Amino acid sequence: MKTALWLYLFLFIAFFDLHAQYPILTPFAISLGAAPSFIGLMMGLYSITHLPGNLMASVYVDRFGSRPFIVISLLLAGAILLFQAYVTNPWQLLLLRSIAGFVLAFLSPACLSLLARLSTDISEQGKLMAGNGLVHTLASVVSPAAGAFLVAKLGFTAAFYILGWILIITAILAMFFIKESKIAPVSKANQNAQPEISSPNHHTIEQSGDTLKSTSLSWKIFMIPIGLSCALGILTFELPLMVQNNGSIMTTGLLFTVISIGSLITLCMLFINKYNPAYRTILGTIALAVLYFLLASNLSIPFMLLLLLIGMCKGIVFPALSHWLIQVSDGERYGRTFSMLAIASSIGAFLGPFLAGHLRDFISPYFIAFVILAVALAFNALPERTPPKLTLPI
Repeated sequence: MKTALWLYLFLFIAFFDLHAQYPILTPFAISLGAAPSFIGLMMGLYSITHLPGNLMASVYVDRFGSRPFIVISLLLAGAILLFQAYVTNPWQLLLLRSIAGFVLAFLSPACLSLLARLSTDISEQGKLMAGNGLVHTLASVVSPAAGAFLVAKLGFTAAFYILGWILIITAILAMFFIKESKIAPVSKANQNAQPEISSPNHHTIEQSGDTLKSTSLSWKIFMIPIGLSCALGILTFELPLMVQNNGSIMTTGLLFTVISIGSLITLCMLFINKYNPAYRTILGTIALAVLYFLLASNLSIPFMLLLLLIGMCKGIVFPALSHWLIQVSDGERYGRTFSMLAIASSIGAFLGPFLAGHLRDFISPYFIAFVILAVALAFNALPERTPPKLTLPI
C-alpha cells in the first residue's frame, strides 16, 4: 500500500503537468503560424508515435519492471518541455511533440502494470484502478486552469520551462520512492477444475482463489479504447479552437476543468465499482456516444452540462475498462495487456484530431466521434462462437 500511495503522488504530479498543456498547446501552435489542419496532424502524430513505444513496453515492462520506465519517461518528457519553450516555428513543435509521444508511451503501461501487481485479489485490483482514475481526474480538475493561468501571467516560454522542471524533479523523486512489486504466479495445480465465470462478449474466465485468469482475450475489446480515445481526442482538439474564436485561454482551461469535475463526481461514487466492469464499460460508452450525438445536433442543451456529463461517463468507463482487462488477461502479462490498451488508445487519439482537422469544414467532428463510438460498440455486440485468441507481443 505504501508503494501505491507514492505511485499515486507521482502520478498526480505527472498528470497535472501533462494536462496543464491541453489548453495552451493549440494557442501556442497558432501563435507560431500553424493552421487547424496542421494542429490536427501534430496532435495525431503525438499519439501515433506512442505505437512503437507501446510495442516496446509490451515486452520490456514485464521483463525489467515498471520503475525504470516511469523514471525515464518522466525525465525525458521534462527535458523535451524545456526545449519546447524555445521553439520558433510549427515544424519544430511538431518534431518535439512526436518525440514526446514516443517517450511518454512507456508511462501508462508501466504505471498500470505496477498497480495491478500490487495485489492478486481481483476486487482490490479494481479499487487500485479506480484510485488511478481518481488521481488522474483530481490532477486534471485543476491543471488546465493552472496551465492557462501560467501562460496568461508568464507567457508560453516560462510556462513550458516551469512544467518541464516539475517533471524532471518528479522523475528524480520517483527513482528513490517507487519500489517494484512482484506477484508470484499462480501454480498450475491450483488452476485445475476451477469454476468458470461468465463475461460479456464470450470471454471465458477461470477463478483461482481470489484471482481471475482468462483463457481467451478477444481483439474486439480493444475497439472500445480506440473509439473512446478518438472521441476524446476530437473534443481536446475542438475546445481550444472554439474558444480561440470566441473567448480567452482561461475559458479553455475552464471547459477542460468542467469535464474533469464530471469525472470526479462518478469516481467518488465508490459503489459503482461493485458492478461488472464489462457492463460498466459498455453502458458508459453508449451514454458517451449519445452525448456526442447531442453535441453534433446543436440542440438547446447547455454546453457546460454536456461537458459535465461527458466527464461523468469518462469517470465510469476508464477505470471499468482497466478492471475488465485485468479480468480477461493472464495475471503474469499485465505489461503486455496494458501496452495493447495503450496502443489502441494511441490509434484512436491519432484518428480523432486528424479527422477533425481535415473534415471539420464538411461535417461536425462530434458526429464523427458518435459514429466511431457506435462502430466500436457494434463490434463488441456481435456474437462469436469461438472467440479468437489475441496474440500479444512476446
